[in-house]
Amino acid sequence: MRRTLSAVLTGLVILTGAVACSSNGSGSDSGSGSGPSSSAPAPEVNPAGDIPDNQVYVDWSPADGGYRVKVPEGWARQASGAATVFSDKFNSVRIERSPAAQAPTVDSVRSADLPAVERSGTNVTVGKVSTVSRQGGSAVLATYQADSAADGVTGKSVRQDVERYVFWQKGEQVVLTLSGAVGADNVDPWRTVTDSFRWSQ
Repeated sequence: MRRTLSAVLTGLVILTGAVACSSNGSGSDSGSGSGPSSSAPAPEVNPAGDIPDNQVYVDWSPADGGYRVKVPEGWARQASGAATVFSDKFNSVRIERSPAAQAPTVDSVRSADLPAVERSGTNVTVGKVSTVSRQGGSAVLATYQADSAADGVTGKSVRQDVERYVFWQKGEQVVLTLSGAVGADNVDPWRTVTDSFRWSQ
């Protein structure tokens, strides 16, 4: 009887060990992080038009001087009438200087400037207009959304967020307009550009 009981207990120990080994086999691999799907880091997903965090900025000023501003290095530059435009993919920085007898106000930008923007733009939706402080001085900021110009290859346009800053000094104004695809996180890059604006002394 004792031999029979001992044999039964020995069999149970062996069976339990086999079950434990099988449960620690393939099941443990999926949770250990050693498989290829769990060890590879998830790719970073950025909305289209995000300006990289490591973007370098360089000083730029027009040939006849008057002011300077930092713009993203490597962006394409072109003249657009009296304005200079720096662009890359869905983003652009547009700079235009013109005479202005009086300093802009929230009311003047809302009543005169934005209607002109609506006439020249496509599907413009006006947002907030306010006075803001930047390191180079105060400016009137108008925000709005608009459709970009159609892509020359695909023919498609992109919905854009736009910030339009008007700086003024001694009968002259500079309008600094920054555009980027809706959903892109360009708060810090745009702040870098607008904080860098300085009138020449």
